Formats: sequence, C-alpha cells, structure tokens
Amino acid sequence: MDGESNRSDKPHIPEDFRSGFVAIVGAPNVGKSTLLNQLLGEKVAITTPKPQTTRRQIRGILTGDNFQIVFVDTPGIHQSQKLLNRMLIRWATQALEDIDLILFVVDVTRRNRPGEMAILDLLRQAGKPVILVLNKIDRMAKANLLPMINDLKSAYPFEAVIPISALYRDGVDRVLEETLRLLSQGPQYYDATVITDQSKKDVAEELIREKIFLLAEQEVPYSTAVSIDELKYDPDRNLIRINAIIFVERPSQKGIIIGKGGKFIKKIGSLARKELEEIWGCKVFINLWVKVLKDWSKDGKALKKLGLVS
Repeated sequence: MDGESNRSDKPHIPEDFRSGFVAIVGAPNVGKSTLLNQLLGEKVAITTPKPQTTRRQIRGILTGDNFQIVFVDTPGIHQSQKLLNRMLIRWATQALEDIDLILFVVDVTRRNRPGEMAILDLLRQAGKPVILVLNKIDRMAKANLLPMINDLKSAYPFEAVIPISALYRDGVDRVLEETLRLLSQGPQYYDATVITDQSKKDVAEELIREKIFLLAEQEVPYSTAVSIDELKYDPDRNLIRINAIIFVERPSQKGIIIGKGGKFIKKIGSLARKELEEIWGCKVFINLWVKVLKDWSKDGKALKKLGLVS
C-alpha cells in the first residue's frame, strides 16, 4: 500500500492503453470510500457508519493489462458553517478540475434532493462526463428505484446510470466497465504494483482515526485528529514502530479518549495495530498520546499544522 516514490518517471502510451483520473463524489456517508475499496479489491480508504469520515483526497490506482484508472475519493459535499468542513468541501470541488470522469454516488435510502441538485450544479461547472451510481440498492425495493432514476435523469445528462450495492459488490463490475468505456487512450501514471499514493504515515494516521470513529460516541470523533510523530522500520525485527498523537479540542475529550485505566486508548491502538500488520505483513508497535489543541477544527493555523489544509 505504500505509495512513496511510485510515480512513473516517463509515462508511455501503448496504442491500446486507456487511462485517466476519476473522481468519486457525493454527499457524506453515501458509500464513496466503500465503492473505492471494492473497485480496487483492497482497502485503501477508511470506512465507518458515521458521516464525514473522509477528510483527505485519497487516490486509489487500479491497473490492468491495458488500462490504469486513478480513482480520487473525496470528502462528502454538503453545506456547513464549520471551518474544517468548508475547507474539505473546497478540496472536494477543486479535485474536479484535474480529472477526466466523475462518479456521482447517491444513497438511495437517504436522499437529500436539494443537496443532490447543489452537487449537480457543481458537476455542470466542472463540465466532465458523469456516471450516476445509485448505492445501497440492497436496502430498497426495486420498484422504488425507477421513479428515482427518472427524477435524476431529468436533472442531468448522465453518461450512464448504475444501481449498485457497494457493500456486497453488486454492480461494481459494471461501474468499472462503464468507466473504461468513457476513458481515452493515455499513459500509465504509476507502477503497476502501486494501488495508492498514500505513504505509510498517511495509512497509519487514517486507520487510527478510523478506529476512533468506530469506537467513540457522539461528537468526540469529529473533534479528534491524528498526527504521526515518528514511524521507523527495524529490519532486524521486521517491526514498524509508530509514535502517534491524537489531538482533541477539550480536556474532557482527552479523558474520554484515554478511558478508565487507559482502556479506551489501548483498544484504539490494538485494533489499528492488527489491521496495519495485515496490510504491511510485519509486526507493528504503536504508542499513542492524547493532547489538547483547543478548538483546532475552527483554527486555520491548527488545520495547517495538522496537514488538513494547504
């Protein structure tokens, strides 16, 4: 999964080779990251049942014998007054400028038509071909899908409309087929063995944050950020040692993350360690600390320090 120093120096363009950058966009919690992971056949983006989990642009690279698709997973697009969310939405919309195709994902079980229309306005401005992906069809009667499809097709000239269940991979192969149909001849941007441009540091930060989102309640996950202070590989022991800081906004949140007798933070570390060992194929040791960075999500300087905005 490590994407450090992986960009091909001299892209070449075989005659029958297709490639391109494909953005996955939609409202929060519609299944964008789950779709990305299913398209790649491997987990590169964290997923949780909570909305607004994704905070950074994540590239997943799928390479076949005659194609390479660089999928760009984006934060959920929605209206928000919070500084952090406004920054993330800006990132998501900026991602549309440098791509070739857009996958617009809609959760059929939880539609927000005004929100969908606002996103479609952004897609019109982008001027790129769009595939409509209707997700979570396993949770809806098929008879209810047709009116929804007709409504959305009347609002935008989609290149294709594909009902799927990303969780169960139903329809995901058709998303890939339609994506390839719409891409043009192009170079191979990354080595064929690379599936993400994330570094080990990025992967560790995201997985630790995922465990916080899965374990913590209410607003606590949204008040946390993770920063890797140190990541070192010991070849003699086949061990990666990680020192990470979990930032929270208030002292009371620090107590929650640590938990009684340190049990909560130990559980976060244990779950993250097990998954990282599976991904990297080596032993992992994680040290976690919790620090208060007051109201970091509302502070532009703090957001830059945490690498959440440029």
